[in-house]
Amino acid sequence: MRVLITGNMGYIGPVLVRHLRNVFPQIEIIGYDIGYFADCLTGTGYFPEVLVDRQVFGDVRKFPAQLLDGVDTVINLAAISNDPMGKKFEEVTMDVNYRACVEIATMAKSAGVRSFVFASSCSMYGAADDYPKTEESAFSPLTAYAKSKVYAERDLRQLADSSFVITSLRFSTACGFSQRLRLDLVLNDFVAGAVADQKLEILSDGTPWRAMVHVKDMSRAIEWATVRETSCGGDFLAVNIGSNSWNFQIKTMAEAVTEIIPGVSLSLNKNAPADKRSYKVNFDLFSRLAPNHQPIYDLPMTVRELEAGLRTMKFSDRNFRNSDLIRLRVLNRLQEESLLNDSLAWQII
Repeated sequence: MRVLITGNMGYIGPVLVRHLRNVFPQIEIIGYDIGYFADCLTGTGYFPEVLVDRQVFGDVRKFPAQLLDGVDTVINLAAISNDPMGKKFEEVTMDVNYRACVEIATMAKSAGVRSFVFASSCSMYGAADDYPKTEESAFSPLTAYAKSKVYAERDLRQLADSSFVITSLRFSTACGFSQRLRLDLVLNDFVAGAVADQKLEILSDGTPWRAMVHVKDMSRAIEWATVRETSCGGDFLAVNIGSNSWNFQIKTMAEAVTEIIPGVSLSLNKNAPADKRSYKVNFDLFSRLAPNHQPIYDLPMTVRELEAGLRTMKFSDRNFRNSDLIRLRVLNRLQEESLLNDSLAWQII
């Protein structure tokens, strides 16, 4: 099986590549990435991409169709990957997350690729309601990032047929340790604050709801999607990825961190304006379709893994929100150094 992964040099990629290598020993993996975060390594003494058969550097907005020759599955991870980046780079977010995604899928179908796996997001549901969101719930995207996922999924649906199976994995908020760790994710941020400063300061009142999923469990879901047959969900499948037990309020997650890591204080901003980015998610469909690929990690396991990984790194940066472990900070720095232009294309001379 030959698999091409776009955006393989981010947070998910190193974990996913290792997982696929373990599950499919004979797999051939091609990585395609622009390289923004290639040097943002954490807890490792080697370049994770030694595990891919071929690493190609490039921009998904200029994807070379010849890379798809002989490819069985495309896994599309490439994205401007969170709300703060999407807010600053709104048009780039639409170009990368939406337009380039659909264009690559169109090329993949023409090249005879069998399946296309799209890393989507539960953020497309947007504002909270009294019930957990199912795959049939209406979208209420509040950010450029969320809107880009809605538009991409809409257009991808039109491409699917019996010979080109598309799976849109609507991931919960990611968490867990990676060889390219991100600390701009809520639970990762909490554990980093606890380890570095023995202090958690929540800028909101802590009431918004989030569904969470560990990056290793995301990789298990992607594994399932790469080999999914049309008899399991149809030509096009959009499915929420996570677990019903992983719907938490922000303050509940923070309190769990203080219980697991001793000596950590917690403060909430009770006067903060309401955060509309709040939703619970229902994962019954994923549970029925993929019973052997359900999430393994729970909240305590994830907190302990993150703490262990950070301590192994000898992590102590109290100012980590201004470090290269924050993805927007990396892009800003590369622009300040005149390495990226306004459209986030490399301009190294």
